[in-house]
Amino acid sequence: MSQVTTHGVTLTETAAGKVKALLEAEGRDDLRLRITVQPGGCSGLIYQLFFDEQLEEEDAIADFGGVEVVVDQMSVPYLDGASIDFEDTIQKQGFTIDNPNAGDSCACGDSFS
Repeated sequence: MSQVTTHGVTLTETAAGKVKALLEAEGRDDLRLRITVQPGGCSGLIYQLFFDEQLEEEDAIADFGGVEVVVDQMSVPYLDGASIDFEDTIQKQGFTIDNPNAGDSCACGDSFS
């Protein structure tokens, strides 16, 4: 059995509540919120945030009030200290990522370097 590792990503209470609501709407209790960093976007790296039923042996996991947030080992250093929030305003609705490791980001906010 492998050692379960954790990561430095946090999920705000608002975001955790939204994730729970989305999972309840799906009728699924076997999904986790996965965040990854992939090559792409106008600044070099792009976030991907999605529900995943798979759990890899080397994934890092943290629990936020019953919501598991999973990060693959390659993405852990890029996301250490990042915070996932959910905004619901007239200007914007959706998950946001505040990442202190992002040196530069593009205007769309989805890409960083």
